[in-house]
Amino acid sequence: MKDKKEIAFDWLKRYTGTDPDKYGDWILLTNFQNYVEKFAVRFNVEINGLGGPMTSAINSEGLSIINFGIGSANAATIMDLLSCINPKGVLFLGKCGGLKKTTDIGHFILPTAAIRGEGTSNDYFPKEVPAMPSFKLHKYVSDILVDKKIEYRTGVVYSTNRRVWEHDEKFKKYLRKVRVMGIDMETATVFITGFSNEINRGALLLVSDT
Repeated sequence: MKDKKEIAFDWLKRYTGTDPDKYGDWILLTNFQNYVEKFAVRFNVEINGLGGPMTSAINSEGLSIINFGIGSANAATIMDLLSCINPKGVLFLGKCGGLKKTTDIGHFILPTAAIRGEGTSNDYFPKEVPAMPSFKLHKYVSDILVDKKIEYRTGVVYSTNRRVWEHDEKFKKYLRKVRVMGIDMETATVFITGFSNEINRGALLLVSDT
């Protein structure tokens, strides 16, 4: 009978169309296929898993990118599956809605924490456990942004499973009350499942709407 790691190994291969042994130490996660396509063009590599639930690509140095789809359930699934290869770090490249006047479309947010409003993370830890990134990984990303003179913000984001909330005045009032900088669907899940699986994790979010 296969153990948990062997099962995760098989499912990671089935979901991403890639032999897990080929993944390197560093994984980029996204839920936008054009990110995978740009990665493949930049490094002149093939896209794996086309037609399946997830796509992936790996460059010659082992840097990998996986499009896991949309939503916290998918985010939890890929983080659980990646536990079988013990990556040194996973960075989520996502998008979010900006909720502050100081945050405009095109800005980057490097979240210091995420509020767990998506529900999926409750299957891993009690609500009292904060969803936080790995400091050293975020420090590394921050250094790159500064070096390239790319403007970014830091702050707390709110993760939710709700797809249409913009017309819910009660919910918007709540968001103002908790003073979050942005809203998305996956960051809190990536942070919590990374913590659960002992994977260094981070997120860099692009503000796509306000």
